[in-house]
Amino acid sequence: MLGSSSEIKVRKSKAADAAGLADVFAQSWRLAYLGIIPHAHLDDLIRRRGPGWWLNSIRSGDEVLTLTFAGKIAGYATFGRVRARAPFRGEIYELYLAPTYQGLGFGEHLFEACRHGLDEKGLRGLLVWALKDNEGACNFYGRRGGRPVGKSVEKMGGVQLEKIAFGWD
Repeated sequence: MLGSSSEIKVRKSKAADAAGLADVFAQSWRLAYLGIIPHAHLDDLIRRRGPGWWLNSIRSGDEVLTLTFAGKIAGYATFGRVRARAPFRGEIYELYLAPTYQGLGFGEHLFEACRHGLDEKGLRGLLVWALKDNEGACNFYGRRGGRPVGKSVEKMGGVQLEKIAFGWD
């Protein structure tokens, strides 16, 4: 791992984070989904999730966490009430790190911060969706103790992509 864990901070996102979050989103989504989500659709998603989108999300009160390492934005996560009919009450919607910071244990910090945030809201049980072809995400959630509890298909850019739901009681 780079540096010490005291240099890693997870906090509620603020307006000043918007550009950094957009950058992490663009970098991490290109790495995770290149060759999975059709290129034009992926580019469009990235374009739409620029700094203005992030600023609106933060200002609207969405639960957006920012992970910094040595003062630099390295990742983010979003979470809240589960969106699907499920026996789980909480959901992590997104958890991503800039490529430079992947594989160093930083994702664990974000994951646990989300779990803590859900517990504080009384949302017991956790659900996370991942594209089946995103092996990195599926392995990450499996290593955290998530068990496959459901499947779904989502159409992106004209292609049917299978999603897997991971659950924790």
